[in-house]
Amino acid sequence: MKTRIAILGYGNIGKAVEQAALASEDMELAGIFHHNDNPDTIDADVVALCTPTREVPAFAEQLLQRGIATVDSFDIHGQIYDLRKQLAPIARENRTVCVIAAGWDPGSDSVVRALLQAIAPKGITYTNFGPGRSMGHTVAAKAITGVKDALSMTIPLGTGIHRRMVYVELEAGADFATVEKLLLKDDYFAHDETHVIQVSSIDELNNVAHGVNLVRSGVSGETHNQRFEFNMAINNPALTGQVLVACARAAMRMRAEEHYGTFTMIEIPPIYLLPGSEEQLIRSLV
Repeated sequence: MKTRIAILGYGNIGKAVEQAALASEDMELAGIFHHNDNPDTIDADVVALCTPTREVPAFAEQLLQRGIATVDSFDIHGQIYDLRKQLAPIARENRTVCVIAAGWDPGSDSVVRALLQAIAPKGITYTNFGPGRSMGHTVAAKAITGVKDALSMTIPLGTGIHRRMVYVELEAGADFATVEKLLLKDDYFAHDETHVIQVSSIDELNNVAHGVNLVRSGVSGETHNQRFEFNMAINNPALTGQVLVACARAAMRMRAEEHYGTFTMIEIPPIYLLPGSEEQLIRSLV
């Protein structure tokens, strides 16, 4: 029986979820809804929340209260555990499942970091993003008063340090100095070196490419100089959409086993993310 997945929010990530769901034999698209539609009209097994990150908690609460599972790509790292704590009792009370922070970072990169820490418990992991377009930072920049359009590029400086290059196209009559001040105070940008640059057209710059270089140097037992490196170059929304569909599949399996609650990707058995039988997957992957 196919999982009926609905999409709430139809920007870049929503469109990518649609493509991933249509390409998955175990998924059926139950509908596409915009973030200003009434969530009470959604009829689905699971909803992929593809709205701006700061809108995710309210939508998740509303859907979980109806017993509908949700998956999202909430990406404010410092607030993920608090969101998990907020949504977990609602999911349990309504006998359903919520998977949060299910993009590629946080998300699939979090799983890689957890695995590397398990095999080299002592050490340091550096996650170096980009160069590429940050979806969450771009959405946050677009939300600044006076900004017509924006593009936030993440530039890796090494050892987990990043520079944000934020290009803004202003609304008519907007003051650049005011926009810059508001943007630099936003929590998305306040913790990194950030440069704000005014341009006449974002469309001429736009590119959804991104990537990551993840390095861990550590100790296994008493053996030092264990070094691991993970690299990828990606289309940002396409990968996020695929991860959300995989997590929707996992949510359905966890709900079927009455494992109710709110989970991040490091708490989900990897086999739950994949289509196919347990026997088939173990025989082919182990």
